[in-house]
Amino acid sequence: MAPVKKDKYSVLLPTYNERKNLPIIVWLLNKTFTENNLDWEIVIIDDASPDGTQEVAKQLAKAYPGHINLRPRAGKLGLGTAYVHGLQYAAGTFVIIMDADFSHHPKFITQMIGVQRESGCDIVTGTRYAGNGGVYGWDLKRKLVSRGANLFADTVLRPGVSDLTGSFRLYRRGVLGEVMARTESKGYTFQMEMMVRAKAMGFSVREVPITFVDRVYGESKLGGDEIVEYAKGVLNLWLKV
Repeated sequence: MAPVKKDKYSVLLPTYNERKNLPIIVWLLNKTFTENNLDWEIVIIDDASPDGTQEVAKQLAKAYPGHINLRPRAGKLGLGTAYVHGLQYAAGTFVIIMDADFSHHPKFITQMIGVQRESGCDIVTGTRYAGNGGVYGWDLKRKLVSRGANLFADTVLRPGVSDLTGSFRLYRRGVLGEVMARTESKGYTFQMEMMVRAKAMGFSVREVPITFVDRVYGESKLGGDEIVEYAKGVLNLWLKV
């Protein structure tokens, strides 16, 4: 009887000016995967960071041989295209998408993997708005904007997922490729459209409550323009999906 092939987990990590955060997030990912005896790799998609992020990534590749795959791009081209770019180089049977700035703690990955193995689902998404999930480090305005964005999208689109704007998810590799091929938006609405399309395509989704912590180093990338873009994206999806 042939041995059962072990699943491999690829983490897609888009970066822009994450020189300070990258060594710690990689250390935490290594700790999480190693302690749970999992096969893993990190695909770092850096958009020409001027702060030396790529140099740090190269040093990390030497520190964790066989686990770090640096795939830089020429400039800031949007989060959606970063995932499309990174997926080309991912060798895993499952792909995890997350932020590099500690907003998402790697400790939740083992819970996501457990839920996927138990249910056999196609996608596990982290949620800040169900169970014991939560947000730390945001002021009231930011919390209201995020919660309002999710409620607005849920009311209009009814996807049955409590956190549409979250960006901490585990996908079957083939499913992620299929969903991304259908996804049109490239910026802030990318995560929301991915989930709405996945549900419309009939893929099964489970949720894991997560704690979201505002970034440790660097500037948040959410502003007024993104909020307007998001509202337009919701209405556009409502017309199409």
